[in-house]
Amino acid sequence: MTKNATNMSMEIREIPEAVQRLIDQSPSYIREVADAIRKHHPSVVCTIARGSSDHAAAYLKYAIELSCGIPVASIGPSVSSVYGASLNLEMAATISISQSGGSPDIVRMTESARESGATTVVLTNNTNSPLASACDYPLDIRAGPELSVAATKTFITSIVAGLMLLARWQNDTKLEDAIKRLPDQSSKAIGCDWSLLIERLRNEQSLYVLGRGPSMALSNEVALKFKETCQIHAESYSSAEVLHGPVSIVGSGYPVLVLAARDAAESAVVDVADSLAGQGADAFVTSGLGRAAKQLPFASTGHSLTDPLLLIVSFYVFIERLARERGLNPDNPPHLRKVTETR
Repeated sequence: MTKNATNMSMEIREIPEAVQRLIDQSPSYIREVADAIRKHHPSVVCTIARGSSDHAAAYLKYAIELSCGIPVASIGPSVSSVYGASLNLEMAATISISQSGGSPDIVRMTESARESGATTVVLTNNTNSPLASACDYPLDIRAGPELSVAATKTFITSIVAGLMLLARWQNDTKLEDAIKRLPDQSSKAIGCDWSLLIERLRNEQSLYVLGRGPSMALSNEVALKFKETCQIHAESYSSAEVLHGPVSIVGSGYPVLVLAARDAAESAVVDVADSLAGQGADAFVTSGLGRAAKQLPFASTGHSLTDPLLLIVSFYVFIERLARERGLNPDNPPHLRKVTETR
């Protein structure tokens, strides 16, 4: 790594090491937390988060619903911090996610959930934070220092920590094995070259990002990163939802990034990418099934709940480079700080 490398670039390349550290150092505590959730037998799981952490929570929502058959709902933190309402969460488990653990609204909503009888879990990169003290089970995501404003390592390790907890809760050995392969596979994802998309978006100001299922959660994260690092207006949609209105502005040459993972939705997602390309859109898709859309390289995991995660690793490499190609510093986006405290 050269002395001119950005913090964001260095942190992206630390992802395999960070994931390996989490896998190596957390199993015994994750087993304890999983046992507590199993004993509580929740009828619903609620997530509490903002920003990139909320996108990680959305990924875990799909993973939990697909694996457990338990509904997952996102709670607006302001329900407690601003409006002063208390929710009946006695039969719930909650997962709060915050890399800093310092945002007062996330802390207050987590405290309220604990007071109402929920089993409260926190995924954080700072186990000495107010949020870690507000819950029953603070789980260290072990990302290490993250200096760039744009979250990368902490996003990935938040999801991996949640998947590790889910696998132990459900005694899912196939998912556990897939998680163990993630460090090596993340290194392969870092090597995926999206130069084709860099050339297309070097001077672009707007695009759509599409996904479905877990990759829909990633689509939200991708759209945010376009905005905060590259000053590009990106809108995120489900590949199904985009056909219910938003498709009307997709004209000739309009750029669309379609995140297709190796899961049950892949063929349907690719069909939408090809359809948009057929009507003139400049569509790019992370799948080998496409016919009209342009293919971007991807790494695969062999498991439907971990496969989408590699797409965001490849995207992070791409977006850091695109920001620099546009003359921007991805470490220091305008008007943003690393820790955002909302009330």
